Amino acid sequence: MSLEEEHCDPHHQPESAWEGALKASGSSQHQDIIGAFERYFVKVAWAWTLWLLLPFIALTTYQLARTKLLYGRARSALLALRRLSALAVGTAVWFVCTQLFMYIENLTGECSLPARPGDTPRLYATKRECHQDSGVWNGFDISGHCFLLSYCALMILEEVAVLEGLSMDHNSKLRAVVNVLFVSLCFLTVIWVFMFLCTALYFHDFSQKLLGVLIGLSGWYGTYRFWYLKPFSPGLPLPNIPLSSKKYSYSR
Repeated sequence: MSLEEEHCDPHHQPESAWEGALKASGSSQHQDIIGAFERYFVKVAWAWTLWLLLPFIALTTYQLARTKLLYGRARSALLALRRLSALAVGTAVWFVCTQLFMYIENLTGECSLPARPGDTPRLYATKRECHQDSGVWNGFDISGHCFLLSYCALMILEEVAVLEGLSMDHNSKLRAVVNVLFVSLCFLTVIWVFMFLCTALYFHDFSQKLLGVLIGLSGWYGTYRFWYLKPFSPGLPLPNIPLSSKKYSYSR
């Protein structure tokens, strides 16, 4: 589920574009730091979010179902599986949106190539074909970084709020694992916000960034603030109330 794959990464800028923008900062150390975050985190942003949320949702939902709702093991496991389906929904949102961005960019773009004597002019239907001939594709490139980073950060915030209703033994192994996952998700959220700001500073037109953010917010709102309130859905994180209304406390 990497953003490196071109067929699922309509928003990704060539590495040279990142380097060119970062060189304008005048700091090689700055360039190296941003480049490393881009290479090892942003290009696989959904994979990082998915694989950290998966065990976190499974463990916290099962524990809450057992301790707060007093469910049996089988029913608690089924509830955990239901909540994990939110990750499948998130994957679908990610995939559909990136495909849509690619379609819009291909539909609105044209290829610019350096003039070569004797070459027969040709029409390019996609960005990929243009890049294969070392051309530059000029289309409406909705910021996939702004979309995905905002969507991932909001999804993490919704899911980690479940800790407000969770109680565990202070010295239990489960508590240690949940705490490690929680700290990792917080660290990941900081990276997403940091790289979101870098994208806002260096890349895309304002309209492309704004549209990317609005689509990310729509994906979050349409799921956690609308669909997940319905019976036939993955449901909200336990205890099944929106983040803004939670009144439980995480036993430290």
